[in-house]
Amino acid sequence: MGPMITTDLLLSLLLILVAAWAMGSIFNRLGLPPMLGQLLAGLLLGPAFLGLIEPSDGIELLADLGIFFVMFHSGLEMDPKVLLRQLRHSLAVAIGGFVLPFIIGYFVTRLFGGTVFQSLFVGMGISISAIAVQVIVLHSMRINKTALGHVIIGAAIADDILALIGLSVLLSLARSGTADVGQILLIIVKVVSFFGLTILLGHFIVPKITRRLTDREGSAFTFAMAFALAMAFLAELAGLHFIMGAFLAGQFVRKEVMDPKIFDALSDRFFGISYGFLVPVFFASLSFHLHLSWNAGFLLFALAIIAAAMIGKVVGCGLGYAAVRRNYWESLVTGFGMNSRGAVEMVVASVVLTLSNQLVAAGEITEPLLTEAQFSALIIMAFVTTMLAPVTLKWAVVRSCGGDEKEAFCTLWDNS
Repeated sequence: MGPMITTDLLLSLLLILVAAWAMGSIFNRLGLPPMLGQLLAGLLLGPAFLGLIEPSDGIELLADLGIFFVMFHSGLEMDPKVLLRQLRHSLAVAIGGFVLPFIIGYFVTRLFGGTVFQSLFVGMGISISAIAVQVIVLHSMRINKTALGHVIIGAAIADDILALIGLSVLLSLARSGTADVGQILLIIVKVVSFFGLTILLGHFIVPKITRRLTDREGSAFTFAMAFALAMAFLAELAGLHFIMGAFLAGQFVRKEVMDPKIFDALSDRFFGISYGFLVPVFFASLSFHLHLSWNAGFLLFALAIIAAAMIGKVVGCGLGYAAVRRNYWESLVTGFGMNSRGAVEMVVASVVLTLSNQLVAAGEITEPLLTEAQFSALIIMAFVTTMLAPVTLKWAVVRSCGGDEKEAFCTLWDNS
């Protein structure tokens, strides 16, 4: 194995950062989030258009580190007490936003000739939200610290857990034809144990250490990194995505348990590394997975999947929120806030595709669990919804905060 840092990687990073900075600045001047420029930079530089940069292990690693740092920084900024207070709202939003796109995605895929399993896996792919992308979008909209921001992030966490259980059920059905109840119970036990251990560590051990931390030789940063990595490792052991651990680590290394000066220095460092360096790499790398096919049948299917994903997520989450709090604009903001995809469903689709190829090769199934065309349509859907998320969310926020009857979350948004 050759060295990780090569001249190709250095040149790729230079191109990504320069293009992302330039495009991000243009979008910023137009009053749009810089992440749109970063996505577009990746699209232009990547295989879909100019082909100047190819996906590589080095870029993927930096992209993963990007969402790791972003999730930790987001955990630092958000109040765990508010997250718990909004739990009922978050669960309602998560269930509505998971079930409706799943059902619509299933029937759309069946309509385009997909098998039962293919339709189920596509439905699963479009029902997953990308918590890391949502965090960045909410941060750019300056509503991440509002009660509604907490509802959306709480719903995204619940959505990830539902996706984990749902994927396990579908994979066991695909392998053996029956749902393994023991396997599902094991997943639930692992997730509950993970959150239980997190609360124990966060409430009883971490505060004792953080109160004694100094900023000498970056020891506070080292401790924060070590704790975040430990939590990410535990999240992976529980079958959750590592970014869940990073977010919860940030929740417990907060102002309340740390010297405010050290906390501010720590927050600035994580903000600079993530938003200044690694987030542009993450968004650019999302574009590298995009391979466009100009086949009319494929484009029609991709458009149908995009429509199913957006309508299912916005309406499902909006109805879920409306069920516990009847407020049209807040429901719409919640729906648009949850309507971004990103890394997780790409990972899920890749896992399904790999398993499918193994089962076909072994002669256990005759039809693939996911075709290459369906996989490509899911990637395009992830890209398009990520592109549209900040634009549609900004429209909903501006509309809801523009009249005399301002929603509760507008006060903070206006003053920030």
